[in-house]
Amino acid sequence: MSQELSVLADDAPLDLRLAPEELEATREHIVSFVQRVVDDANAEGAVIGLSGGIDSTTTAALAVEALGAGHVHGLVMPSEVNTEGNMSDAERVAELLGIEYDVVDINPIADAFFEAYPDATDDRMATGNVRVRIRGVLNYFVANHEGKIVLGTGNRSEALTGYFTKYGDQAVDCNPLGNLYKQQVRQVAASLGLPEDLVMKTPSAEMWLGQTDEEEMGVGYDTLDAILALHVDGPLSKAATVRELGVDPAQVDRVVDLYERSAHKRQLPPAPEPLF
Repeated sequence: MSQELSVLADDAPLDLRLAPEELEATREHIVSFVQRVVDDANAEGAVIGLSGGIDSTTTAALAVEALGAGHVHGLVMPSEVNTEGNMSDAERVAELLGIEYDVVDINPIADAFFEAYPDATDDRMATGNVRVRIRGVLNYFVANHEGKIVLGTGNRSEALTGYFTKYGDQAVDCNPLGNLYKQQVRQVAASLGLPEDLVMKTPSAEMWLGQTDEEEMGVGYDTLDAILALHVDGPLSKAATVRELGVDPAQVDRVVDLYERSAHKRQLPPAPEPLF
């Protein structure tokens, strides 16, 4: 498979794909980055949580390219809200890449939290975040034991919109895909020769049954990427962005709202200004 796979939807308002030379340079840059982070930490390799989605799959593939399969340890951490297909995909990725992996059922751990504080068990967001944070703790538990770092799987689109759990899936040592919009992640994945069904898979954090990223955010990834690139990251005004992309002004407002409300997630916890 090559980058010729149509990773761009027919109705995508903006083509953010990299040119062939940019794509190759980006891959090499990420691989070197992972190597440097591991070397600087004097670590033995990397641990990565595998969800069966495009981001963790791409990160794992790049980690293998950087470190070798023998230095990458995958964790598949299903719960009752995860679909069997996604967990099967996660294991398929590990086997495809030839990396060691473990399957850890997080239901008993989550249940212990819910039993300790039953008042919150009907709160879908709170319980979903518990599951994500449990996975973060397990990633570090294994990484500390093996002398490895924890690789994050977050991309630029998620970071700018706050589409991650604070101290959960972004409790990591680095984010190799952190500068790539979702559209570009798909392009990199295709260039790595990853299976097409994984490259084009509908993204879901699976915090609850039936959840999808785009439905929860209220905007599709191609539109989200375009608005982020031109308006949030870029210089265009709201009006110019609407004209350039042909999108609904309410979609621009939605993306800006996600960006502004999630600012705290992109910063260290605040402290009072020093008095002296």
